Amino acid sequence: MIELSISGGVAEIVLNAPQKMNALDEAALAELEAAYDKAAEGVETGEVRALLLRGEGRGFCAGRDISGVTPADDDVLGYLGGKVQPLLAKMSSFPAPTFASVQGACLGVGLGLAIATDVVYVADNAKIGSPFANLGATLDSGGHWLFTERLGSHRTLDMIYTAELISGAEAVRSGLFSRSMPADELLENTRAIVAKVASGATEAFRASKELVAEIRDARLGLWESMANENQAQADLCATEDYAEGFLAFQEKRKPVFKG
Repeated sequence: MIELSISGGVAEIVLNAPQKMNALDEAALAELEAAYDKAAEGVETGEVRALLLRGEGRGFCAGRDISGVTPADDDVLGYLGGKVQPLLAKMSSFPAPTFASVQGACLGVGLGLAIATDVVYVADNAKIGSPFANLGATLDSGGHWLFTERLGSHRTLDMIYTAELISGAEAVRSGLFSRSMPADELLENTRAIVAKVASGATEAFRASKELVAEIRDARLGLWESMANENQAQADLCATEDYAEGFLAFQEKRKPVFKG
């Protein structure tokens, strides 16, 4: 179900089970984790400098594959806490910039995949929200955090109670994700942006990624965050890309970063 290809500095991971809207069972989660591990090895060798996650077919990911699940025997904590959360943590800490191209349904665990990705571009008509009221279940995979952080408690509970889904365009207007665009332009535009980022200063991007994660997770204030920025900048001074960037600026040319 999970496919990985590496070309031009970009690792592209594809959820390829369109017949079930790329819903994920435990086996698929293990495949996805293995793909991220393999891509991370490529970062260390310099073969991978950015990552793109996408879903094949009409939807990005409709969440957990519950087609064979019996509620009475379901180890939901083992699935979510033992499988999903560790995978999302690994995705979030991937050692290079990550992007997701989201079309159609982005729900449940699928929403979690987007939350764990650095930059998310969505189709204007993508469907995002919490349909779990119809299952007698609740939103999972970080959805409560994302919606409360960006939408506030009232709008979050409104969406949860009513099971209302919002479009990708509305999700972007609400600050959930980065950009929305027509569905037929989404993948091509996203690939172009990821390719551009893959030719950039990977170590500097990784530093910014870590700084943003610290602000988000530790709720850092201005001055503590600034001190961390200062140290990150000092560390980057020793990299070849830092020297190349300054030299290119002084010589009025485009830099050639090695990552």
